[in-house]
Amino acid sequence: MATNDKIQATGRRKFIGSLATGAAAMGIATFTPSIGVQANEMDEGFDATDPEAVFKKMKGKHRMVFDATQPHEIFPFAWPKVFLLTNAAPGMPEKSNNAVVVLRHTAIGYAFNHDLWAKYKLGELFKAEDPKTKKPAERNPFWMPAKGDFSLPGLGILDIGINDLQSNGVQFCVCNMAIAVFTATAAGKMNMPVEEVKKEWMAALIPGIEVVPSGIWAIGRAQEYGCQYCFAG
Repeated sequence: MATNDKIQATGRRKFIGSLATGAAAMGIATFTPSIGVQANEMDEGFDATDPEAVFKKMKGKHRMVFDATQPHEIFPFAWPKVFLLTNAAPGMPEKSNNAVVVLRHTAIGYAFNHDLWAKYKLGELFKAEDPKTKKPAERNPFWMPAKGDFSLPGLGILDIGINDLQSNGVQFCVCNMAIAVFTATAAGKMNMPVEEVKKEWMAALIPGIEVVPSGIWAIGRAQEYGCQYCFAG
């Protein structure tokens, strides 16, 4: 068992190394600082006792996984709301529906609280606009937003904050692989120890958002548990 764990950890480190090499070749400088160090930190701060727990909670007949890969206006949060609303319209009980949002790649910023956005300038790092100011967000726009922050013609006010969606039974998970890459990036930019940054980011996770080995892993597992797939941005 120990040998198998060592092989898997080595494989993950090789993957991170190849990711850094590929990013450098494409000129994506934001991915490269300290990434070699972060490869050795990949397995820290992640509880892998039951990474499929988020999917085992699903009991409904109708299931959808929303794949959020980047900041994409309101869509990563509006689509789950639309899924629930349109299933409820013909009288489908809420408990008959399950929605899971996978935050991966540059959408992982939405998994963190306001303080982390302000300190690490996540709006700039992830190119995420504040819907109100249309400038790089200095807060998480979708964590506990004010009533009326989001509205659409014909639909009116939409309660699509992460807290609102969680109260409706929507589940969220975030990619540990991307956290590893971007904490290394942030550490390089701020000249801070990688392990310190990773620890701070993990402590700033929004309650109820579960960390999974990788976003793409979660997309696959969600479909194995009967979820239909929706690209959310």
